[in-house]
Amino acid sequence: MDYKKELEQFRKRIDQIDEQILKLLNERAKLAQEVGHIKKQFNLPIYVPSREQAIFERLEKLNKKFGELFPTDAVKPVFREIISACRSTEENIKVAYLGPRATFTHQASLKHFGQAVEHIPVSTIKDVFEEIVKEKVDFGVVPVENTIEGIVNYTLDLLVDYPLKITGEIILEISLHLMGINPDVKEIVRVYSHRHALAECRDWLMKNIPHVQLIEVESTAKAAEMAKDDYEAAAVASEAAADIYGLHIIERKIDRHIHNFTRFLVIGKDIPQRTGNDKTTFIFSVKNEVGALYKTLEPLYKHGINMTKIESRPSKKEAWDYIFFTDIEGHIQDKKVKKALEELSKISPFFKILGSYPKAR
Repeated sequence: MDYKKELEQFRKRIDQIDEQILKLLNERAKLAQEVGHIKKQFNLPIYVPSREQAIFERLEKLNKKFGELFPTDAVKPVFREIISACRSTEENIKVAYLGPRATFTHQASLKHFGQAVEHIPVSTIKDVFEEIVKEKVDFGVVPVENTIEGIVNYTLDLLVDYPLKITGEIILEISLHLMGINPDVKEIVRVYSHRHALAECRDWLMKNIPHVQLIEVESTAKAAEMAKDDYEAAAVASEAAADIYGLHIIERKIDRHIHNFTRFLVIGKDIPQRTGNDKTTFIFSVKNEVGALYKTLEPLYKHGINMTKIESRPSKKEAWDYIFFTDIEGHIQDKKVKKALEELSKISPFFKILGSYPKAR
């Protein structure tokens, strides 16, 4: 048998499998619609993070049993889009994020919710909170900390001021790529990007294309938008920008720092159910006395709760008065977490649970 006939046979079989997959996807969407009808009838939330997390974990375990010819790392991204598309048949979920399009916050929103929700860019972090409070959107995505630049204090302050809950978190690797409509790096005359991105990538740019003109623009997303119409130009931007503006990624990861990650928070109105692999975030204040912080946190030690982060911020009520943002392992539905926080709240003059949500992996 010559190779052309053999290839044709395999391709026909792949086409048949694709048709079977498409048929099953439509069956899944139909079932999702039925689930949506029941949820609406009983006023239940359409988006249930704990259920989605359970689906991902179950399928990844199954894939390992099947031999992992299909990479296990690809299972979650593929099924995230399947779930997102099926969920859209139940209800049109709206998500506000710190824009514009193709920013890292947009990329984080896509990573968490998938393509089949309405991602709405807004101008400020405060606008994200406002859109949820005004019920114009269902959820929001905001940056909260970066491994290099540290905490986004404004996000923390807004979590104190607004009656919203953290419903999830997203950990996104921050990588900057060189991209353009012309894949030939030798023909690039100018490079657009935000000044911080250009500074982060200056070493690579000066070493590999020292002749180019570096042009500062207001954002990496704007740089990608400008590069799509300029054959002699390239942009330094995110992978999401390349996808949105149809650009070739000429060179990946040209920034100086490795292990550069940003943590984003998903915010909404309700605390999701426990998954067994959760995190709880709360804020508290302490009395102005010796050993106050130690005494306030003692219930966590007493009940064996692991504290993964603590960050102080001025309370804005009086000089030198602080509140503490704290992350612990576990969910407020866990007995030991519930007990520890009940005891802590009695010691602290001010205490507020900001959310219990699935840990990002």
